[in-house]
Amino acid sequence: MSVETKTLADGHKIPVIGFGTVFMKGEAAAEGVASAIQHGYRLIDTAIRYDNEGAVGEGIRRSNVPREELFVTSKLRAQYYDRKVGYEMIEESLFRMGLDYLDLYLLHWPNPKQDKYVEAWQTLIEAQKEGLVRSIGVCNFMPEHLNRLEEETGVLPVVNQIELHPYFSQEEMRAYNESKQIVTESWSPLSRGRTVIYDETLQKIAAHKNKTIGQIILRWHYQIGAVAIPKAASEKHQLENLAIFDFSLTDEEMALINALTQDNGRIDNQDPREYEEF
Repeated sequence: MSVETKTLADGHKIPVIGFGTVFMKGEAAAEGVASAIQHGYRLIDTAIRYDNEGAVGEGIRRSNVPREELFVTSKLRAQYYDRKVGYEMIEESLFRMGLDYLDLYLLHWPNPKQDKYVEAWQTLIEAQKEGLVRSIGVCNFMPEHLNRLEEETGVLPVVNQIELHPYFSQEEMRAYNESKQIVTESWSPLSRGRTVIYDETLQKIAAHKNKTIGQIILRWHYQIGAVAIPKAASEKHQLENLAIFDFSLTDEEMALINALTQDNGRIDNQDPREYEEF
């Protein structure tokens, strides 16, 4: 199955849907990644914090798909935001995965209380210039964080990966990203299988479309212009999550889903202005 792409501000292309690997480890992760790639996924998302970069790299090798066809993402953990250590950890990500370069590397959280995210961003800029990574971006950055990056370095991220699902649609944040030519990427796009999966409105739309609720949600992500990276361990769910391009949601259906958002809709109350990752 071929997945379409969108062009980032730096000219590189990112698939419009990818495969997330959070909570996957060891043999199960390697097999899951290999299976996903063989079924058509080309965007693979991991992070230092997930403790699975080695397994992801093994899955990539087992897939037997040429490296140049893949778009591999990892993220720098906030405890490594010091300049020298950060650069070394990017190298470690490559060594663990057995890759010569990463397609996208992200700062995982701003950690504003530590006030090191600008220094870490400068590290990513250097890594990009040295060819370790092709595109650079961030996760969970708010407008004030992004404005500061632009003011102090002159370089904006091409991707901002944020918590995004029907119960937390982040319309204002998405609009800000778009105004800066930053692609919005959705983490936990299915809310980790929690309450949103059981929503009655989504159940009715799914029944009407003869699709699963997960497919309805992922189609919603696609139509709002966000790149979703759902995790799916089983082959069945991997295939289902890719099968969102043979139907569309009407304006009325999109409005119903948009109306589900909640002010307190974050899954684990991880507010980037307060949350600290270590």
